[in-house]
Amino acid sequence: MSEVPGVNPDNLRIWFNQHLDCVDGELSFEQIQGGHSNLTFTARDESNRRWVLRRPPLGQVLATAHDMAREHRVISALADSGVPVPKVVGLCEDNKVSSAPFYVMEFVDGVVVRDVTIAEELPVDVRRRMGQSLIEVLRNLHSVNVDDVGLGDLSRRDGYIERQLKRWRSQFEQSTTRDIPQVLEVHQTLVSGIPPQQGVGIVHGDYRLDNTIMTREGEVAAVLDWELCTLGDVLSDVAGIVAYADERTTGGQPLPMSLEGFPSAEEVRSLYASESPRDLSRLDFYLAFNYWRLACIMEGVYSRYAAGVMGGDIDQLAITGFGDRVLVMADLAAQAVARVEDGR
Repeated sequence: MSEVPGVNPDNLRIWFNQHLDCVDGELSFEQIQGGHSNLTFTARDESNRRWVLRRPPLGQVLATAHDMAREHRVISALADSGVPVPKVVGLCEDNKVSSAPFYVMEFVDGVVVRDVTIAEELPVDVRRRMGQSLIEVLRNLHSVNVDDVGLGDLSRRDGYIERQLKRWRSQFEQSTTRDIPQVLEVHQTLVSGIPPQQGVGIVHGDYRLDNTIMTREGEVAAVLDWELCTLGDVLSDVAGIVAYADERTTGGQPLPMSLEGFPSAEEVRSLYASESPRDLSRLDFYLAFNYWRLACIMEGVYSRYAAGVMGGDIDQLAITGFGDRVLVMADLAAQAVARVEDGR
């Protein structure tokens, strides 16, 4: 069995036996490529039954950025909420088992629309349904009563944008190894113009098409990657879908949601607003915030890849590409926040 960095197969086999009574033979592990923060692995037994294991990146990580217990708690709490999430097997916080905390989920079969090639294989009507389901599930998430599902104390309820601006500026400053003054300049402008928060809801923090598993019919089968989840101003999630679908953030590389059938930026707004009591008139502020936050997140990704703590094989050209994308997103944030100021 070839060695997979980040997992200890022998110790994990014992842990799986303690939490499941259906593991057949030895386990093999394979890293799922595509994510740029926590590491995700498929675990497979000799009967080809599969599970998913999540753990932090290899090496040193930021203290608050890769909390497995928090992610496990959120998914567990949402199990009967109407928001589709994978079924949780268990959480392990003992670093002796596999060198870091981790949790394990049931494997959810379906389609992850990671790129245009996958999206192009889908009929237009399925793409259309995927876009609609994506927004419907987001509205459902935002309507969950946080106290009813036991997440009322997950974080502070108020001041979400203020907290996020403080958090990501701090993590940007901790992770960056270069001078990008535009990030700090946009931060200051955002701080001075925060809209009043409209109630409190569960904010996914990274909600987009490729962080879901879709059925072949176009329904969301499971929402993934809850590591940034918190309580606060849910309009950030709505603007996040628009920001993540902007091809300028990928250096012009086509994105799945640019294809026919998926909703445009305006359609995202109207689909969400059609069944939501929240006022979206200041959504452009949240769009500026999301570009800025993406710049901060991507700087962390760039720094981790450059330091070699993300596992897998990635060449220097790709690492440089991550670094260049940070500068593009910082510029998009500056342009967006300037439009917000002009519209005041």
